[in-house]
Amino acid sequence: MITCLPDSDIERFIEEDVPYGDLTTHLLGIGNRPGRIVFSTREDTTLCGTEEASRVLQKCGATITSCMPSGTTLVPGREFLHAEGTAQALHAGWKVALNLLEYASGIASRTHRIVATCHDINPALAVVATRKSFPGTKKIAIKAITAGGALPHRLGLSESILVFKQHTAFLGGLENVPRFVAKLKKKACETKIIIEADSGEEALLVARSGADVVQLDKIGPAELADAVAAIRSVTSNILISAAGGINEANAAAYAATGIDIIVLSSVYFGTPSDIKASILPVE
Repeated sequence: MITCLPDSDIERFIEEDVPYGDLTTHLLGIGNRPGRIVFSTREDTTLCGTEEASRVLQKCGATITSCMPSGTTLVPGREFLHAEGTAQALHAGWKVALNLLEYASGIASRTHRIVATCHDINPALAVVATRKSFPGTKKIAIKAITAGGALPHRLGLSESILVFKQHTAFLGGLENVPRFVAKLKKKACETKIIIEADSGEEALLVARSGADVVQLDKIGPAELADAVAAIRSVTSNILISAAGGINEANAAAYAATGIDIIVLSSVYFGTPSDIKASILPVE
């Protein structure tokens, strides 16, 4: 699932930062001097974006001498990416590469910690991330959550069926769920049907409807555990997911409720990983 961004994205990132060359390096007259750049961790880190960072440096004229893959988990002080080239090439690619590494590894590291916490409690629990990544960053965000051990909840509106209250408002309310579930199953027989519920009572309506997944939104762990027990007493054929406000601080409590899927957005928002980049001349 961990894929690399296309060249068009890499070139766009470079063009944003170095549209007309590096004025500082040019005026100092050091552009042709040989050097090397070394990236290393300052904290426990699950890497993401090393492949993209390498290609940024290569497109700026540097040569990669070593690179660890995305998904690698490292302790502080570990070097993971080395490149050589002229000062002009290294300075042109430095910040673009570092920004990619820090933001992507931040997402991957948060994801890795949550997945590890959840799987300590329930190894079968699926951890999936929503489509709430910042616009324009979806490719690297999806790569980052998969590097951290999760999967996408939905990639977008085109490939999945998730029925919200905003949909059922046009269908006469959630009480009509059996009728429209039957219709959806006929029209999209290869696609799972997920329906969101805001309470245990609504979840029971969904459970009896023939839907594939009931997604309980913004329900605390204690109430959720009761809802799970009630749903299981009605049917064992439906999967149960929880979404809304789930993060590192409460993921363990949600994992212990008996749900099948934990849906979160919190991994996208937080502090970037702290990564060190050293550029040194080579004599």
